[in-house]
Amino acid sequence: MLILGIVLVTSFVVQSQQRPQFTQYMYNTIAFNPSFAGSRQAMVINLLHRSQWVGIDGAPTTQTLSGHTLIPSLKNVGVGLSVVRDELGFESTTDAFANFSYTIDLDEDQKYRLAFGVRAGATKYDIDEDLLNDPDAGRDDFLNTINFSWLPNAGIGLYIRSESFYLGASLPKIFTFEDNNTGFTSFDRSSVFINGGALIDIRTSNLQLKPSFLIKYTDGAPLSADFSVLFYLNQKLWLGGAYRLGDSFAAIFDFKVTEKFTAGYAYDFITSGLGAFTTGSHEILLSYKFDFLRPVCKCKDLYN
Repeated sequence: MLILGIVLVTSFVVQSQQRPQFTQYMYNTIAFNPSFAGSRQAMVINLLHRSQWVGIDGAPTTQTLSGHTLIPSLKNVGVGLSVVRDELGFESTTDAFANFSYTIDLDEDQKYRLAFGVRAGATKYDIDEDLLNDPDAGRDDFLNTINFSWLPNAGIGLYIRSESFYLGASLPKIFTFEDNNTGFTSFDRSSVFINGGALIDIRTSNLQLKPSFLIKYTDGAPLSADFSVLFYLNQKLWLGGAYRLGDSFAAIFDFKVTEKFTAGYAYDFITSGLGAFTTGSHEILLSYKFDFLRPVCKCKDLYN
């Protein structure tokens, strides 16, 4: 019965949290907005690992592999792929989505650009075999209603940028699923993401300021809002902090190891009621940028 209790608790958390959280969201936008595909005028590969609420048994862990690139030969077309695996207790969810974007210039100087994005893919929900093979769990009718197959889905996004700021909005998953025969209802709920940021020169090109934000609304869950301020020092080091409304403060450190390779780390100090039971959350991000493509526009890299 203890195992069943854990399942019920984790199911509640899944439905309230919904989409995985990222403290370094400003570097991993392709994970939730397809219109950012190709936005850096290059090919970029990101690998992210997040351990949330360390010290709590069954707390969420998330791994993300994403990549996107510009296709100059098709003019202003970007494509990308994002795979996200989220584990919570005995449960896990895997998302795999292909992304496509098309960008148009809003002025002759290419200072303002607007991108439209679509994504298509599928989500798979799993439960650990240790639970499914447990005799007590076998008597739970809830487990007999779960659909363990890949469920297709699609999403849309919008992204506008200038020489110094960007703003995006997306609906990563449009559809939810219900099976009237078994009573199964997909754990996914529609989520709306709004994100934005700016890159501001401070007196000298050796110091830049980047404020950014991410607001997420999920049907049936509280509003989630992240705000961050980062300083870019000597074109090498991103250093700053972030605040997640009603949840945590974070320190963010990203270092440009080479011109192409960046390594980042974020630590979340939990301020919610969970803070008494956890030492915080940790997030590691590795990013590699390939510069073999010829950019379509002479846009400043806002490092989004």
